[in-house]
Amino acid sequence: MIQAVVVQGKKVDTGRAERIANRFGVAVTTQVPSEKDAKYFLMDKTGISFVAGKQVLKGDFANLLPRVTGGHLQHEILLKAAKPDNNEERVLRAVDATAGLGEDSFLLAAMGYEVEMFEHNPITAVVLQDALIRARNTPELKEIAGHMTFTPGESKELLKTLSYEPDLIYLDPMYPEKKKSAESKMKMQVLHQIEEPCKDEYDLMEAAVASRPARILVKRPPEASFLAEMTPSFSVTRKAVRYDCIVLRS
Repeated sequence: MIQAVVVQGKKVDTGRAERIANRFGVAVTTQVPSEKDAKYFLMDKTGISFVAGKQVLKGDFANLLPRVTGGHLQHEILLKAAKPDNNEERVLRAVDATAGLGEDSFLLAAMGYEVEMFEHNPITAVVLQDALIRARNTPELKEIAGHMTFTPGESKELLKTLSYEPDLIYLDPMYPEKKKSAESKMKMQVLHQIEEPCKDEYDLMEAAVASRPARILVKRPPEASFLAEMTPSFSVTRKAVRYDCIVLRS
């Protein structure tokens, strides 16, 4: 799928470009592929993007700043669903087992969770890791990003390696794209190109439960069935999204 790692500009980490190229078995070049539907990584002074024809996938936590500042965070529906029942003075730990571009993880970290992110898709993982690195070097973002860690790989296996019992496991597996794809945002169109809808939801849910979290929070379209037929303890629904919360322990 990937044709090359394209490097443009003088401030690009060429060593990093080589490592990414080796991971995908492609070459590092300064020339953009000429094919109109070419798929490649573009590395420049602004970071790493995945280009698929005319569409571009890039992580950018700076876009989320208006949602976590000025009192806006308290109005996020995700945080209404993820807020624990108790107010213990301790560190809350969450695992985002389907991290994608890490946007929901950023919101959870802004709320106060220490968030461990897992992402199985190698293309998305490169883009996410770059976004996290940039955030840690951006003054306005580094405090929140400092509460986020990332490990690429299969969540079903990585969940087995946890040395703690999470307060929250967050699941947002890819859901089949709507027929009217023009209504989707560009980044979602790219994600649907490179990631298949979740086919192992029962295994994913089993691995999440086996990790003994206090809660499992599942993000779904409002009309979707429950993930792995797991009936939630409660749901929080808005026009475009539903959060199913499965409470396993207090």
